[in-house]
Amino acid sequence: MSRFLESPITRWGLLALAVVLFAIGNLPWHLDDFDQAKQAFTSFEMVECGNWFYQHTPNWWVATKPPLVGWMSAAIFGATRSWELAWRLPSFLSAIALVLLVFRASSVYGLIAALTAACALSFNLFALRLASLVRTDMPLALIIFAIGWLIWEKIRTERAWTRRDRIILFLLLSAGMLIKGPIVYAFLLPGLVVFEWRRRKLGTPASTWSGWMPWLLSFLVFILWTAGGILFVPEFTEHVVLREFAGRFSEAVHRSQPIYFYIPHLLGRFAPWSLLLIAFALVAVRTRERLSPETFWLVAWSLGGLLVMSFVPSKRIDRIFPIVPPFCLLLATFAGRLQEKENLRVIVERCCAGVIVLAAFFTSGYAAQKIAAANREQRDAFAVFGRAVVKETGEHHWRYGVVGGEEEGMLLYVRRTQFLEPTEAAANWNAGKLDALVVPDDEIEGLIPQLQGDPKKWLTSGRAGRSAKRYFLLVR
Repeated sequence: MSRFLESPITRWGLLALAVVLFAIGNLPWHLDDFDQAKQAFTSFEMVECGNWFYQHTPNWWVATKPPLVGWMSAAIFGATRSWELAWRLPSFLSAIALVLLVFRASSVYGLIAALTAACALSFNLFALRLASLVRTDMPLALIIFAIGWLIWEKIRTERAWTRRDRIILFLLLSAGMLIKGPIVYAFLLPGLVVFEWRRRKLGTPASTWSGWMPWLLSFLVFILWTAGGILFVPEFTEHVVLREFAGRFSEAVHRSQPIYFYIPHLLGRFAPWSLLLIAFALVAVRTRERLSPETFWLVAWSLGGLLVMSFVPSKRIDRIFPIVPPFCLLLATFAGRLQEKENLRVIVERCCAGVIVLAAFFTSGYAAQKIAAANREQRDAFAVFGRAVVKETGEHHWRYGVVGGEEEGMLLYVRRTQFLEPTEAAANWNAGKLDALVVPDDEIEGLIPQLQGDPKKWLTSGRAGRSAKRYFLLVR
């Protein structure tokens, strides 16, 4: 069994499978769910309108996330001229980098433990969903893991913090702040507090604390961005400060969930790895395995983040993903320690091998079923229609606009920066400023009588997924 797990063919084959699943997990690509259109619009507005620090949603609310991931997408678009790649590569590349970092970190416990940890991060429903989604969750998880790993290395090697380490920590924290704000602290500071309390109580030398400067300076970066928005962007205070950040702690603004909300989702979506981790932990306790400082840090880091996020009333499943990588490293720790025991080595290796094969087959089958269902339901119908609109209007040099606003992705599919009200669209059409209009079916009957000439339905979209709407391209 160890020969199979330590084989380079096994290692590279599983990595290749993970990369393929990351790439295809959300096919066919579209922007009609999980607020993908809002995130995609930030980089689109940067390039089209030059708004590099403060952006909007497709319906022209102030965008609620800091701009770093948008900057990344804008840079990728500049290099590739493809918006589909620009929007999805930040999450995809972050997922691959995260797997490689977890493998490297856990390799101190041996190849089998490292492979188990990397597969735990690759073959679960969290990663499959987020790896190519147009969201900030995967880049944020990468940054948080890099910070936690840096602290873990300091504890494991008992080395003091250097100026270079503090600069790296500051840069990572600042990146986290510019991805999703102070939520970075919620995943790290509780574990740091618990670890430092235990360290001082036991008098152990390994310290996690780098000093206040990297933490305060990185928070200052976020404060400067926030202050600029408050001073220079209308409605920033209402949409971002009060609704997005402060509103997370208010049941009146966002949908509240019970305190235990994340537990069953974590056990289910991280299965079978969650069950293997619990089993290894119980065996370690029964064999009186000593909890080393670096292992205690992993426990404090992951459970501290879970506890704090559970107390925030506003909850969504994907927000808990940053605790999955430290759980993977903790799994490697238990696997490596238990492997050292002669009477447990074979059973640990068999358990790891069995769960790796089971998880790889399950996630592959789940991805295939998910893609088949999405194609059967034509969930990308609006995206296909948008590409056809861009092609037809480009070939005929038509000037066109979009009426609507409910399907926010439509604005991005047809490469426009704002929706038009029906009266505004009719006025521009009648004034000769527009040659074509993209219109949803619930607006078309009221709009056509307002349009001069004889508008024709040039293209018609299918119904995307569960949406009951269709879209039409009207031309003169």
